[in-house]
Amino acid sequence: MRKTLSCVVLSLIFVMMFAPLAIAAAAPAPAAAPGAPVDYTKAIVIGCSLLVAGIAIGFGTIGTGVGMGHGLSGATNAVGRNPEAQGKILLTMMVGLAMIESLAIYALVIALIVLYANPLIKLVGM
Repeated sequence: MRKTLSCVVLSLIFVMMFAPLAIAAAAPAPAAAPGAPVDYTKAIVIGCSLLVAGIAIGFGTIGTGVGMGHGLSGATNAVGRNPEAQGKILLTMMVGLAMIESLAIYALVIALIVLYANPLIKLVGM
């Protein structure tokens, strides 16, 4: 658990460090007075958005993968115990797997919204 937590914290630090560099290369900055403070708000919002999109996809696929594994395991055990009910079990399993797969698609939609139609960028005003 400590190793995972340290990896997450280290990833957050790297995102926060290198997000301003990615944003700075995107467009030339307007001519500002030397020594003027730089606003890193947009860079921080985009860095956090990338992190959130990755977490959404990660948890979405891990959860659905575990759910599909349990469902398939239960279906194969049921067919092994009662081979005559294979048709009903197969139909129920397919409907259940389709419902589980829709959760992964929802996670993908959330990640795409966070990446491309990010409402926080509009909130920041940039």
